[in-house]
Amino acid sequence: MESNAVLLESKSSPINLLNEMHQLRLLGHLCDVTVSVEYYGVRAEFVAHKAVLAATSKFFKEVFLKEKGMDGPRTIVFLNEVQVADFASFLEFVYTARVEVEEDRVQRMLEIAEKLKCLDLSETCFQLKKQMLESVLLELQNFSESQNSEEESAAQPSVLLESKAAAAADDQADCPLDPQDAPADRASPETSATKLKEK
Repeated sequence: MESNAVLLESKSSPINLLNEMHQLRLLGHLCDVTVSVEYYGVRAEFVAHKAVLAATSKFFKEVFLKEKGMDGPRTIVFLNEVQVADFASFLEFVYTARVEVEEDRVQRMLEIAEKLKCLDLSETCFQLKKQMLESVLLELQNFSESQNSEEESAAQPSVLLESKAAAAADDQADCPLDPQDAPADRASPETSATKLKEK
């Protein structure tokens, strides 16, 4: 009697694996490669695991597959024209699938991703740049709309002022300006004499 096959799948295993590899790298355990990075005289060395670098970067995969047991137990790879901070961020990304960088470094991270042929980092940088561009375009659109509404609201009061001024001019045309042209409230001498006679 055959039993049906069932799938045993862990959702947390990939994350746990990455976390464990990251901890091993930070502690320097089981590391079998040293990456020496130099940029305009600034130099640093990073220890890592060949398997992690090869799995995340086609550049490193090609380097490691070509080597034949050189440099003893730990391989040394030299990288020029890569900034130390950028490579540190790259390593953090490949070991954790996330890294926090300043907005102005996103382009540099994209460049290092392309140089080291790291597809995941490239896609992540492209997505972030797209979001940043959309955000800037939205801000420009909102700014443009607010400018238009300010110009319209600034134009409306002047129209109101002009119409009020025109209405005031019409009212003044109905009312004479010269007090001599206005009908007198005082009675003329003839009218006051007539009133006295009646009394």
